[in-house]
Order: sequence, then structure tokens, then C-alpha cells
Amino acid sequence: MTLEALLSPRLSLCHLAGSSKKKLLLNIAQAISEQYPDLDSDTVFNQLVARERLGSTGIGEGVAIPHCRLPGCERPIGVLCTTSPAVDFDAIDRQPVDLLFALLVPEDADQEHLDTLAEIAALFSDSRVREKLREATTSDELYALAINSAAAA
Repeated sequence: MTLEALLSPRLSLCHLAGSSKKKLLLNIAQAISEQYPDLDSDTVFNQLVARERLGSTGIGEGVAIPHCRLPGCERPIGVLCTTSPAVDFDAIDRQPVDLLFALLVPEDADQEHLDTLAEIAALFSDSRVREKLREATTSDELYALAINSAAAA
């Protein structure tokens, strides 16, 4: 699945507020619920937190990819965020996170979930992509940079 199919300008959130991992996940869940009213923000939040309890989705280099399968979700949904300041996310390299890509997929989308996670992780493994995204000053710019970076990859 392409990044453009996963992400929308309204779910590209530059400088998302949040002083902790849980607060960031709550704000992401609320943003998703605003764009997809059929998805309850409490359910989204609880599923994201449940996944984090299995192990941090902080993959290092200031990046986290919180994700979950979600009952009632009809198609994969992505949320791209930058934060300022960076937040402790229990990442594998112990570095705080300032770049997140949250992914929600339908409950039965096992292989698609894994494939999409691998594509996102590969994109964020490129230091040039991470730097470009961190330099975005508006949500529209963040969205455009992400789509262009994915298309060039």
C-alpha cells in the first residue's frame, strides 16, 4: 500500500502536542476519530496502548511507529506526526521520539499489516527522509514531504 493511500493532509500533524507517550497516543486517537467518526477515540487509544504494552514501537533514531489492528476499521489508516520537544517512548536506542507514524489496520489484515509496517520502517530508516520531515513547519508541508519522499524511495 502506498503512503499516499494511507495518509491524508488532515492526519499529518506537525508539532503535535504531548508530554508523554500516552498523551501523544491519546492525541493521535482523537485526531483519527475526528476524521473517521465511526472509530471511537477511546477504542483507538486503548488498542494503541495495548500494543505498546507488548513492547515499545520506538524503532530508534527518534522514530516510533505505533500500530494496531482495530475492530471496525475498514481500511488502513496512517497518521504522521512530529513533536516538539521529543518524548520518551521507551525506544530501543533509548533516544526520545519526535517523529511518529501511527498505523491502524483492519482486524483481519495480518499480512497487509506486516508489509505496510516494513515499508514505513524502511522509509524512516533513511536519515535524509527523517531530517526533511523534522524540518517541516506546517502540517501541509509535512504531508507533502512525506509523500514526495515515499515516491522517490
